[in-house]
Amino acid sequence: MDNDHNTEKLILLSAGGTGGHMFPAAALAQDLRSRGFRVELVTEPRGKRFTESFGDIPITVIQAGTLGSGLLGKVGGVAGVAMGIIQSMQILGRLKPAVVVGFGGYPSFPAVYAAQRKKIPTIIHEQNAILGRANAALAPRADRIALSMSHIHGLDEADVPRATVTGNPIREEIAALYSKPYPTMQADGILRILIMGGSLGAHVFSDVVPRAFAKLSAAHRARLEVVQQCRPDDLESVRAIYEQAGIKAELHNFINDVPQQLAYCHLVIARSGASTVAEVTTSGRPAIFVPYPHHEDQQQKINADTVADAGGAWVMTQSGFTEEAVLARVETFLQNPETLFRAAENARSMGRPDAARRLGNLVTAIASGWDKNTGKTAEPIITKEG
Repeated sequence: MDNDHNTEKLILLSAGGTGGHMFPAAALAQDLRSRGFRVELVTEPRGKRFTESFGDIPITVIQAGTLGSGLLGKVGGVAGVAMGIIQSMQILGRLKPAVVVGFGGYPSFPAVYAAQRKKIPTIIHEQNAILGRANAALAPRADRIALSMSHIHGLDEADVPRATVTGNPIREEIAALYSKPYPTMQADGILRILIMGGSLGAHVFSDVVPRAFAKLSAAHRARLEVVQQCRPDDLESVRAIYEQAGIKAELHNFINDVPQQLAYCHLVIARSGASTVAEVTTSGRPAIFVPYPHHEDQQQKINADTVADAGGAWVMTQSGFTEEAVLARVETFLQNPETLFRAAENARSMGRPDAARRLGNLVTAIASGWDKNTGKTAEPIITKEG
């Protein structure tokens, strides 16, 4: 490919809100720059927390309201979105991008909507197994719809011909784990468990897991090595339980070396946000997923079920995530390590280490004005109600 030709073309990425939207955008930005494209990011104030991962890419911050509860919240949200659209129109007029790529959520809506109004080609990317509201609103006019999973809830049949499965772009260090074998686990050897609770930690893990592990037999406790993310308020109480039980545990407010920890562990216990699911499956690690229970559309439950249906994970609802249930599950793993080995390979079968490249191919095809079927996957897309 002639990268010099691409340097004339700007790709504008629109993402914000959470790491689940920002990290895939950063992975795509890295791929596009390697092809010679210029890349800029438009985000909103909350998205600024994650901009370090974009390096020196130019960033513009706009308003992007969310529809809050109550009449005032909804009015304020609509006003924020309207202001974001006006700002986006001005940005698009100045930058004249070849393609605008949106990563879902209300923060991505204004720039993609403005691009569609200006007849600039757009691609939307959906991280979850259920199409979010913003992406659902933008899908009918999007040139292409990139999906993380082939089983998708909420995509209209009329939009399926423009949809393709790329996977969810992840950082290169984790994508590299796809080709690495599952760590050896002896019949009576160490079981290394990584517990992640999202960007702020999940209190339920600090509340349930240490007490469950403490109920194991002394022989089983001696085989555990735990790395756990905890909220600051939970650190000391969790540490005390592990120390009293004689369990080797490393506790962090935030886990900075996720790629290394994934490479080292035998089992992950985590929420099932889209980025977490993509990282865990691509690294080929079996997981106990405890979906965040308060999303109206139950997106994390659907993400987790997709992996569990393939035999790569076990799903436990938060209400069912009890000390007794966790104890029974981990005892089974300690007694039958082959269960984890099989689940690891099933999880890996769901991984898509080349997601950033595949999404980059899609952007390149649209930016170059090639046939819009170029790069379209042969993988069937299965739509579900919801």
